[in-house]
Amino acid sequence: MTSPVALDPELESTPEPAEGEQKLEGRSPGQLMWQRFKRDRTGVICAWVVIFYFVVALCAPLLVKLSGTDPYTLYGQDPTYADKPVLDDFGLPLGYFGGVSADHWFGVEPQFGRDLFAMLVYGMRTSLFMALGVTVLMMGTGIVLGLIGGYFGGKTDYWLGRVTDFFLSFPQQLFFIAFMPVVTAFFVDPREETPTYFRALAMLIVLWVLGWMSMSRLVRSTVLSLREREFVEAAKVSGASPARIIRKEILPNVVTPILVQFTYTLPSTILTIAFLSFAGVGFVEPTPDWGRLFAAGAKYTQQDPAFIFFPGLALVIFVLAFNLLGDSVRDAFDPKSGR
Repeated sequence: MTSPVALDPELESTPEPAEGEQKLEGRSPGQLMWQRFKRDRTGVICAWVVIFYFVVALCAPLLVKLSGTDPYTLYGQDPTYADKPVLDDFGLPLGYFGGVSADHWFGVEPQFGRDLFAMLVYGMRTSLFMALGVTVLMMGTGIVLGLIGGYFGGKTDYWLGRVTDFFLSFPQQLFFIAFMPVVTAFFVDPREETPTYFRALAMLIVLWVLGWMSMSRLVRSTVLSLREREFVEAAKVSGASPARIIRKEILPNVVTPILVQFTYTLPSTILTIAFLSFAGVGFVEPTPDWGRLFAAGAKYTQQDPAFIFFPGLALVIFVLAFNLLGDSVRDAFDPKSGR
């Protein structure tokens, strides 16, 4: 009986790359996207700006404590602060540029003397987290309905399409302006002030119910082009359930439009919430809010034009940074992009 032939260990070993040569490694689509995004300086800068805004909003109580102020105290009327006057006899801020000083970093509000820095950071906190909650609900609803309608098609897609058309027929902002007094009359005693939590809940529900349609149509159109692809047909032949096909095969391929749409929807929602507060049907005094700051600034434009400078600059920078971030995310996911 012949013994097995021993193989040369040098023949069994995998050849190592020569010195100076790089070992080739495969990269996932996520890694490729991240590499492309890091090369985009505009996108990276905008990402840090957006992160900075959310950190400021999250740390608003700490920042206000460091400044030694709060957004509710009337520094121009409270006798406790009579030894440090911030308003003149006409109710206008003392000093330059709206009363900017070591005690009030962004100045004070005319007539009342509330600290503008405290109002701004708390207003950012209110607007950003309110918009984030509304955007997540809108995106989640649109993604689910878009996946269902696009994958199953037929009568399911038809009736979901009709429901989408029905909600699209409502003018969102005008409907909300008319909706708030009706809700208030039903649930709040006319002799009482509408609670802040109730206003926030009403805005969240209405903006959610009337804001998911664009996301649903985007996802539906993408799923319609994917459900006839070979990998989806292969999953069907292998016996995979529709839920598994949607979760494992289709959903990962619609991540790109979802992320890009999110970066456009969030700043748009912030502007909508600010508009509602500006129109008087969103947040009202004394709740700090971006829109309420603009409404107050509109009253003080002639007397104190500097009051609107910091809130306006902050909002413009945030919306611009988020929109540019959306462009960078889209380009990073697009392999045909030249950036």
